[in-house]
Amino acid sequence: MSGAQHSGPRPATPKFPVKQMTILAMCRICEPIAFMSIFPYAYFMIKDFNITEDEAKIPVYAGMVTSAFAFAEFSSGVPWGRLSDRIGRKPVLLTGLAGTALSMLVFGFAPSLPVALLARALGGLLNGNIGVLQTTVAEMVTVKEHQPRAYTIMPFVWCLGSILGPMLGGALARPVMNYPALFAPGSIWERFPYLLPNLVCTFIVSIGVVVGILFLEETHAEKKYRRDPGLEAGKWILQKISSCKKSKKSGCRLEHCRLRHPSLDIPVDSVSLPFKFVGGYGLNTREIGVILSVQGLYSMIATVFIFPIVVRRIGALGLFRLLALSYPALYVVTPYLVLLPDTLRMVGVYIIVIWKCTFATMAYPSLAILLTNSAPSLLMLGTINGVAASTASLCRAIGPTVSGFLFTAGLSTGYSGLAWWCSAIICVGGAILSLSMSDKGGRMDPDEKSEEPELGFEDHVLDHNALDSAIAAAEPRTTYQDDEEIDNLI
Repeated sequence: MSGAQHSGPRPATPKFPVKQMTILAMCRICEPIAFMSIFPYAYFMIKDFNITEDEAKIPVYAGMVTSAFAFAEFSSGVPWGRLSDRIGRKPVLLTGLAGTALSMLVFGFAPSLPVALLARALGGLLNGNIGVLQTTVAEMVTVKEHQPRAYTIMPFVWCLGSILGPMLGGALARPVMNYPALFAPGSIWERFPYLLPNLVCTFIVSIGVVVGILFLEETHAEKKYRRDPGLEAGKWILQKISSCKKSKKSGCRLEHCRLRHPSLDIPVDSVSLPFKFVGGYGLNTREIGVILSVQGLYSMIATVFIFPIVVRRIGALGLFRLLALSYPALYVVTPYLVLLPDTLRMVGVYIIVIWKCTFATMAYPSLAILLTNSAPSLLMLGTINGVAASTASLCRAIGPTVSGFLFTAGLSTGYSGLAWWCSAIICVGGAILSLSMSDKGGRMDPDEKSEEPELGFEDHVLDHNALDSAIAAAEPRTTYQDDEEIDNLI
């Protein structure tokens, strides 16, 4: 009887809802694209409304346009959440998407500031998806171990949409001015110069609505069992597509599975190291907190005491290369700690933590030094650091989600170190790139040919013109040109 119970249809641990989370992400990404697309052209749109001749006041009105959506969404969040408890999550989410599409359409045709404010407020009032979305994710993910992975997907999607939205809005706004060969003067695109990006956003959001209607499942505990015509239509479409594929691939399906997944024919117990093993550390929240505290404390110590000594001896580039070449080993070794005896496991964990913290605390400042020194001038330093920060933000958005998928795939196939080893491969690529880096040719390395001859002591120090200029600059000013200059000082 016990054997029959263990072989029943109910699994011990529910699988991660990959399909539904993907569909939810497809619906979610529409909103940041639409929301963020207006920022590149909001200033110019307000300026074209001819509200004021003082350009200094335009940012105030642009801020009003931005705040209208947020404030309206804040005002309607609780009612939409309560409504989702009564009618279900799916109708509210789809209504929010439809409201976003309607808002973008009205915003694109807005001839004046009041209409633009109304359009943005309408989008906020009809969109209560922030709270409902979190509720939907919580109801989809019923296993505690899946929560870290689940709750990194939506922020990743928002970050991705926040990147795509401004790019889209900036590229498509004012098409007659930017693309005169494609958009003729005197057309609707000149009358409404900001209609095109809003039409594209409306189309993208409409796709999200259709995907949600056809494939998004209801998660409400009481409403998810009711009949869903949209979901039935989506299943019918998938069945038709699947039947077409089966007729083409029916002769090779079995061999395809065996070639792609040869381990399916091999018992798990017959596979040994070095790569196939499953396990975790079994830490509780207190132990994790202690480890994180030790990590933070040691990071401060390494930053203050270790990094300055090492960078003085081998330089920023040499240190960065050394770390880049050593990082792959860190990620390869880490998953094998689960194979240590219980008495040695925590010792191994702390060794890895110290190893990782030492590398991280020295890698980041080394890279910052290299970036700073690579700037041709201080005027370009902000741009370079901005690009670096944007790239790092994108990687931080992608990394947790991708590693979550890899970790889940590794557990399902018996390779719990898959995410770590994939990270090691990425580190190998970074190590190879570090070998081609150079710390020459930046603003800290002036061209020797252009260097002026050294001045003598008297010429260098006792330059009377320089002294006069310095004294004049140091003297306090007692007279001013006009009242406007005084106002600026005040």
